[in-house]
Amino acid sequence: MSDDEDCPPLCDAMDARDDSNGEDDEWEVAEEQNDPVKCLFCETISPTMTVAIRHAKQQHDFDLAGVRRRFHLDEYSYIKMINFIRREKPAPEQFKTAAGSSLPWADDKYLQPVENETWLMFDLVELDEIMMNNGSGGGGGAGVGGNGGVSGEKETSSDIGDTMTLTTDQYRKLQGIINDLSAQLREKENLLQHAASSIEKMKESFRNVLADQQQQQPNGKENGKAGTEEGAEGEKKLEQIKRKLEHCVSSVSVDDDQSYFNTYSHFGIHHDMLSDEVRTSSYRDAILRNADIVKDKTVLDLGCGTAILSMFASKAGAKEVISVDQSDIIYQAMDIVRKNSIENIRFVKGRLEDTELPVEKVDIIVSEWMGYFLLFEGMMDSVIYARKQYLREGGLILPNRCNISIAGYGDLERHNEFIGFWKNVYGFDMSCMKKEVLREATVEVCKPEHIITNANIIANFDLMEVDVDCPNFSYDFELKVKRDTQLTAIIGYFDTFFELPEHIEFSTSPYSRPTHWKQTIFYLEEPVPVREGQTIGGKFVCRRDPKDVGILILIS
Repeated sequence: MSDDEDCPPLCDAMDARDDSNGEDDEWEVAEEQNDPVKCLFCETISPTMTVAIRHAKQQHDFDLAGVRRRFHLDEYSYIKMINFIRREKPAPEQFKTAAGSSLPWADDKYLQPVENETWLMFDLVELDEIMMNNGSGGGGGAGVGGNGGVSGEKETSSDIGDTMTLTTDQYRKLQGIINDLSAQLREKENLLQHAASSIEKMKESFRNVLADQQQQQPNGKENGKAGTEEGAEGEKKLEQIKRKLEHCVSSVSVDDDQSYFNTYSHFGIHHDMLSDEVRTSSYRDAILRNADIVKDKTVLDLGCGTAILSMFASKAGAKEVISVDQSDIIYQAMDIVRKNSIENIRFVKGRLEDTELPVEKVDIIVSEWMGYFLLFEGMMDSVIYARKQYLREGGLILPNRCNISIAGYGDLERHNEFIGFWKNVYGFDMSCMKKEVLREATVEVCKPEHIITNANIIANFDLMEVDVDCPNFSYDFELKVKRDTQLTAIIGYFDTFFELPEHIEFSTSPYSRPTHWKQTIFYLEEPVPVREGQTIGGKFVCRRDPKDVGILILIS
């Protein structure tokens, strides 16, 4: 909003209180101003806000309390809704069902009132008080106890009522109920704390059990010369694999890598992944639609999280599923599996590179290892380690192939919001920040209408063949411009393939259904004018950061 535009008037919501009425036997709960209120949907003028709210419900079937719950209104969205009604004059029926993700009054232009509006002076907190005072089934009429009722229109107990008057005895009884409820709440809080302490003890017990199991696992045939030679050969092979992986994530100590695993201990990230229907349903379909391949096989679920992929494999008929995760979410996964009465899933807590599995070989490796721009996080290294150390000859990796694509992007409005923002920050020039901002890629949902070139596939990864140096690559790209416009960024995304008899694949392209991976954006410092048919050329270079192998250095 510019300085020249009128700002909405600010109103102090003052509770009108009767200083003293000289009557000790009554307590006034609330008293409201008597400013006339115009109906939101007709020309009716009500003497008070309470009467106006009741009129809207009775005459127009507009239940303000129900609308508030349905659309999750806070103070700002309530203001926007009132101004939207005054400006656009919608029918009351429009508020009976929740809209999609975008509300019709979401635009900030509805923060500015059309006229001096009494509805905007109404505090939503007062609505809660009105509902509490008149919403109970035993009240009815004008007041409680027949002492000093409130005059007004005839109403029933289901109406949104006027103010409530309580006698001193009734007030004391209500206060006693509140004190009892408070005491019960404190008791329940103590019980919850005790339960939390018990859960921590259970987790510690699980850790000890897992540690004991891993210590008791056989390390090969220890009796006899043949067993000794076989064990030595296995150790030699393992050391060779580790030397090949010395410049990847496995070279990072577990303590240094713990912050990465800790991010997966929080429930929010698992909600985001599980609710990503493109991601989760693709894995489900790849496993269950190819159940003949999974049946009676030993499956390794690498980075199991909540064990959703492990349970898909079990449902598909796997003989045994080994579920590995370093984060503490594995304890919840144990509860989930037990809750669903699944008995063929075995859990191993730890980083795969530092842990010995209870089996020598597996038939299938399933893992959701992909990060932003496919390679961020560096978990592909663990998949490669699992393939070399544990995958049986002729085994499968799901998914088995991924690729990365880039395309030209032209969204001037977003570029100005994100990069141009630093030119004037509350009147101060912070443009020196742009250089550092441009060094980092951002993750956003890109709009397909702003894709201005064709796409180039710049990298293709066959999980059965790639080695740990695969993140170090370069590609000479040529992007052909589709229309006259301005180039503001290069965006990247990836595609994932389960090349099985029942083929499954999904894409994180802007043209596909959005996923939690979104797209990765590499902004230009300034927009570059381009013309239709023009070719944008350059070299895209991807390298591991030598100081942090989990980070990528990208140059285009």
